[in-house]
Amino acid sequence: MGIMLVGLLLGWCPGALALNPALDVSQYAHTAWRVRDGFTRGAIFALAQTPDGYLWLGTESGLVRFDGVRTVPWQPSAGQRLPSNFINALLVARDGTLWIGTTKGLASLKDGKLSLYQKVGELNISALIEDHEGTVWIGAYGNSGGNLCAAGAGTFECYGTASFERGVVALYEDHKGSLWVSSTNGLWRWRPGTPERYKYPRGVTAASWMVEDNSGTLLLSTSKGLEGLVAGGVESYALPGIAGKFTPTGALRSSDGSLWIGSWQGLLHLHEGRTDVFKAVDGLSADFVAPIFEDREGNVWVGTQDGLDRLREVTVPTISRKQGLSNSAAWSVLATRDRSIWIVTADGLNRWENGHVTLYRSQKALGQSGQKPEQEFSVGRAATEIVNSGLIGSPSRSEKINGDECGLRPASACSTSKEVGLFEFLECLADTHFQSAAMMKGASG
Repeated sequence: MGIMLVGLLLGWCPGALALNPALDVSQYAHTAWRVRDGFTRGAIFALAQTPDGYLWLGTESGLVRFDGVRTVPWQPSAGQRLPSNFINALLVARDGTLWIGTTKGLASLKDGKLSLYQKVGELNISALIEDHEGTVWIGAYGNSGGNLCAAGAGTFECYGTASFERGVVALYEDHKGSLWVSSTNGLWRWRPGTPERYKYPRGVTAASWMVEDNSGTLLLSTSKGLEGLVAGGVESYALPGIAGKFTPTGALRSSDGSLWIGSWQGLLHLHEGRTDVFKAVDGLSADFVAPIFEDREGNVWVGTQDGLDRLREVTVPTISRKQGLSNSAAWSVLATRDRSIWIVTADGLNRWENGHVTLYRSQKALGQSGQKPEQEFSVGRAATEIVNSGLIGSPSRSEKINGDECGLRPASACSTSKEVGLFEFLECLADTHFQSAAMMKGASG
């Protein structure tokens, strides 16, 4: 439960189909479809969208088509079959072809016709991308050696078996048009020019995916965590606001500029210099996140071991304790001329401005909370606490607090025109609410 900031936030209108990067994941509209409810027959490992708008899901039990309401398992024509029902990778090329990577080979689907590719044999297809020239690159992996293949206009060429040891794990094309190949023997910049290999640091065997941050640094998901390619070397990469180790599993750079990272510990969202996390306890279908995909409407889709999640834009976002409020239950709200929002909760007075919350508490409230009396200290990434202070400009001044004149709607016992201190007013308001709640509980008992 939180506060809906209607007047202030309705003024934001997206100029393109994308999420508002100023919001946290918890502020987007979220819908989850779960395996336990019969959505699919297994975990989802790949996502893609065809020109007709259908979303395609690659699962451990086959290929599934989703129209936003119901799922339909895809069935091949008589005499046709996929190399395997366990699907690792999906890609919709610019010509509308759906490329399907399975644990035992490669297939493509175009105009209802299924095609198989014998050149890759029964290798595990680990990665599919389309470069800026329209070439589809296929990464293959296997105990007997892997491969890198390229499918162009009427051509299909494979090469590099000796270069990649057991195989290709991930593929990525950066903003400069360079093709990067993650293999079991290092990181390769394959094109343009002569292939160049970068060694992994000790303890790293391969990168399961690659993506760029805002500065163009190539990020890698490894067994040691998140790494970055900096000055020709692979080194640890820290996300702002994230302490401790997490295990990344996938990533997406969405059209709004945000970086989405899947992990064993939930979905991480890096935006505007800060990171927030969305987990199963917040409503995500599961903590283990595999594919992350952005559709043509700007919605972000997340596949997990237990279902599928969609995050989409909302007209009126909410703010709550997750965004730094002292309490998600708001008693009174006041908008002021400086475009800030003042919010009264049971834990004090909050001022919300441009995504940052400043919390004003009395010395008494601070003592009850067990915190040390300091002039100012951080209470979270989006909040600052001011101890025993008052309104901006006159922190210790007494103000005329009147429910009618100030636009607040406190309990009648505290709605007075006499001059009182701000925190005495808040304490009176809190006491009144608590007494009312106690009386109601006693009456009901």
